[in-house]
Parts: sequence; structure tokens; C-alpha cells
Amino acid sequence: MKRTTYAGLVDEQYLDQDIVLKGWVQKRRDLGGLIFIDLRDREGIVQLVFSEEYGKEALKTADELRNEYVIEVKGHVVNRAENEVNNNMRTGKIEVRVTEINLLNKAKNPPFYIQDNINVSDELRLKYRYLDLRRPEMQKSLRIRNRITQSVHSYFDSQGFLDIETPDLTKSTPEGARDYLVPSRVYPGHFYALPQSPQLFKQLLMGSGFDRYYQIARCFRDEDLRGDRQPEFTQIDMETSFLTAEEIQDLTEGLIAKVMKDTLDIDVKLPFQRMDWDESMARYGTDQPDVRFGMELKDLSSIMKNVDFKVFSSVVENGGQVKAIAVPGGAAKYSRKDIDGYTQYVERFGAKGLAWMKVTDEGFNGPIAKFFKDEAINKQILETTGAKIGDLILFAADNQRIVADTLGYLRVAIAKEQGMIDESQFAFLWIVNWPLFHYDVDLKRYVAAHHPFTMPNEEDVHYLDDGEDPHKAYAQSYDIILNGLELGGGSIRIHTRELQEKMLKALGFTKERAEAQFGFLLEALDMGFPPHGGLAIGLDRFARLLAHRENIRDVIAFPKNSKATEPMTKAPSTVSDKQLQELDLFVTKPDDGE
Repeated sequence: MKRTTYAGLVDEQYLDQDIVLKGWVQKRRDLGGLIFIDLRDREGIVQLVFSEEYGKEALKTADELRNEYVIEVKGHVVNRAENEVNNNMRTGKIEVRVTEINLLNKAKNPPFYIQDNINVSDELRLKYRYLDLRRPEMQKSLRIRNRITQSVHSYFDSQGFLDIETPDLTKSTPEGARDYLVPSRVYPGHFYALPQSPQLFKQLLMGSGFDRYYQIARCFRDEDLRGDRQPEFTQIDMETSFLTAEEIQDLTEGLIAKVMKDTLDIDVKLPFQRMDWDESMARYGTDQPDVRFGMELKDLSSIMKNVDFKVFSSVVENGGQVKAIAVPGGAAKYSRKDIDGYTQYVERFGAKGLAWMKVTDEGFNGPIAKFFKDEAINKQILETTGAKIGDLILFAADNQRIVADTLGYLRVAIAKEQGMIDESQFAFLWIVNWPLFHYDVDLKRYVAAHHPFTMPNEEDVHYLDDGEDPHKAYAQSYDIILNGLELGGGSIRIHTRELQEKMLKALGFTKERAEAQFGFLLEALDMGFPPHGGLAIGLDRFARLLAHRENIRDVIAFPKNSKATEPMTKAPSTVSDKQLQELDLFVTKPDDGE
């Protein structure tokens, strides 16, 4: 049988026609001499009807069908009875009276029902991913991802970009996340690395004169996972020559506007808001702020330096900060026990506690209210925070980083809990003028805020000279934020050897180590490199946000779990001794039970 169309596309245009359909049995209802089958394929469901009147042999086969059996049918399209019309389905006004059927494959009972909103573990879904992907919400998510990539190709082609592939087997240049290493059989003891990004290659393409490059690129990072990370992920990657940061941002806005229109038929307002990094940190406590709601951080340090409450005044005296957020209506919504729960929540950010006061008709109320009897100071607190009667004021007092993390995360947690966020809104924002370096608490040293090839602001280049403090420099870098998540980021790149060597030196590279890891780039910069810059957008994260999914695993066909393993194929796995011998590798096997 040759398929006429997809089951989910059958509607009144096929009335009184004979058609052929193929797909899976979603549901079977036996009414005695009359059997109804819901036939499912990637486009949806259509109702099939079997009876002796339409086809005796077909009815006999239908009696044997069970969920997830694969069938093909031929039948006649007719209107449903009036009382059976389902206006919520494209196929809801018709049904197919089946005259012929072929059973193409049987199926065991699946470990979970193939429908949306199933209540099963992620591990089970990943183990039977091929079944999970049959569910309509999963198919919808991957179709959205497909529409994004089609729109990306169309946009970049219209803007004169060339789609150029870069290598997946590269030189290891560890800086940031760990590389995935691939041993070479031909050169024992030598390793390729899987690319963390195409960064250096796309810069070299600019040095090659291609002017405008893009690629939907696979990237790999051996790092601890969380909801928005995978060991292998995909970037919408671009690089240009001779453009300013603002021009690259404008190009990116055009791309996003086209993707939003093509994918969700949403018109986004251009240009996007641009906000300095310093302002973002001051107002929101994060460099990826969610601007769909208020409750911004307010600096009370100058007010608190003279109050009797030593917890606040001593912090300010020692160079720290006191900031607060005002929770609308929080005085009535939150009990002391609720606030104690938030106190425990913020401990993970290094906070030693969470001070609070409620604003009442009689003034401030709460554990620290007794320290705030000065009406002038209280008036300043209310004016600065914007708090009104019935609101709850939450305070953080510590160094700048802890205060920012404490109130930044708390602000979002409360907003989600109180339903303050319009989830239908897509709020795009540029964060610009980043510091060139940031201090990594875990590594206990300064690292590149974006990457080691980022161009400083022109007026800050001198900070990289000997005798200067490079950590005062700001960069020509920019991140695009969507709904409080970093969607992508980029920068203008360093295009001279002299400045690139200074940047590597500021990061702690010796001349020998810089040459060993980046010698090919430094040599290329001697060969007439143009000014250039670019950006990369996380495709997985973009698709997740547009599909309104909670986890990027839902927009990746075959993802890894939180332990970086793949339950379906059981990767990673051991390999044979012969394979190891071919690679001149010796693996120490763990003791039993480990």
C-alpha cells in the first residue's frame, strides 16, 4: 500500500475518498462487532472504524490489535456522527471506515503509556528513549528544534554567510572545562581532543578571508552536569570580519527575530535592550537577569553604615554591602517558618543568615525591627526599596559576590513561587561591557570572563601592560539573555600577536606554555589578521525555551542523564583488550564492588 497522507492530517478535504494510512495503534475500543482504533503517527491521531459491513477480514485482524502494534490500512473517509465530533482535533470531524488492513509488526506492552504528561522517572524515559520520543509533546519539541535550524540556515544565507565545517578531532588546549580526549592509534601516546567550541578555527577562517562564517556546530565539554548542560551540545556559531560589536548584535537580533517568527509566529520588538554588566549585577545580582518582573536589588549600604544594628554597620565598615529586595504582599504571605526556609536556601551561596522586616501600619515588624527606631532612617529604607505597607523586606549583608548571589537567586525563587512571572513572555536583553577577567572561587585565580581571545575595550588595553592591573580592564564582549538565561555570548576578538601574548601572560601563561598551546594562532596573527568578532547561541537552550520545556534533554533526541551516561545504550562502556592494545593503552580496572 502507498500511503496517501499522514493520519493526523486527514480532514474534510478527504471526505468520500479511499485513503491509505500507516502508523501505530494508540488505543483500541471493542463495542462488539464494532471496533474503534486510534491510529497515531507523527502528525497526530485519526479514528479508524472496523465492522463486518466494511470488511470482514479487516475486523478479524482488528480484534487482535493492541497498543503500539504497527499497521497499514485502506479505508473510506466519512463524517463522524454529530455527537462524536471532536473540535479540538484536526481529524475530529471525520473517521475512516477500514476495508483492508495489514499488521506490519506486533509490540510488547510498553513500560509506560505513549501519551503526554506521563508520571515516570527520567531514567526510564531515557532507557526506552525510542518509546519516549513517540509521545506527542516530545515530537513537538524536536519539530520546534528543526524549525529553528531551518530558519537559521535561511537567515545566514540571506546575509551572505558561508556554512563551513570545522574539525571534531583537534588539539587539546585545556582552559576552562576539561577536554574529551581521543587516543590516536597511528601515533601512540598522542591524543586528539573533541572541540569545546569552534572558537580558534572560526577565527582562523576570518584570517583566511571568508569574512562571514556560520555553522550549527557540535561541541563537547567534560564537566559536571545540571539541567541546562550536556556533555555534547550544539551551538549556532557565527564569526564576522570588520564589524563592530553593535553591528554583530544587530545581525544577531535579526536572526532571533526571524527564528521567533518562523518557529512560533511571534513578532519580537527590535532593538533589544542593552544593559552594562555592572548595572545588571547591581540591579539583579546576576549577569543573566530575568527582567519579566521587578523586585530588584536595592543598595542600602550608605544608610546602614550608621545604624545600631552591628550586623549591618560592621559589614559596611569592612567594605561589604547591605542590599534588600521588597516582596510585594509578603508580610501576610510569609510566616517566620517560611522565611526560615529561605534562610536555609541562601546558605548554599555563602550567606550567614537572612535578615527581614515586615512593613505594617505601625512601622517595621520582625526580629531586627527593634534596631530601627529612627524615623528618618526608616523613611530612607522605604524610599530606597520601594516597600509599601504589607510588603516583606529581605536583607543580605556580606561581600559583593555573596550579596549578589543570595538576593539574585532568592528574587527568582520567590517570583516563581508567587506566580509573578509571565511565562508567555519572551524577554530578550543584551548584557554588554563585561569585565575582561573574573575571579574563579574554585580555582582561586582570575580567568577570562569569556575566553582568552577577547578584545579589551580600547581605553583599557593599557591595563595589560607590565606594571598595570589587568583585572581592571573591561571587554568588548556581550551576552544575549532570554528570560533570565544566557542564550548565547560573543565578543570582538584580539587580532594582533602582541596583544594576544599580553592577554595570555595576564592569565598566567608562560611564553613557552602559550607557544605550546596556541603557537599556531600566534603565528597566524602575524600574517595579516583582520579585526573580527562573533557570537554563539546555544541551540539546545534556545529550543528548550521556545518549546517551554524544563530540561534541555527534552529537545535532544538521545541525551545523557545527570551522570553523563546514556541508559539506552549504556554508554560509556568498557572496550575489548584488543582495542586497548591497538591504542597502546593500559586501563586499571576498579576492584569488584566499586
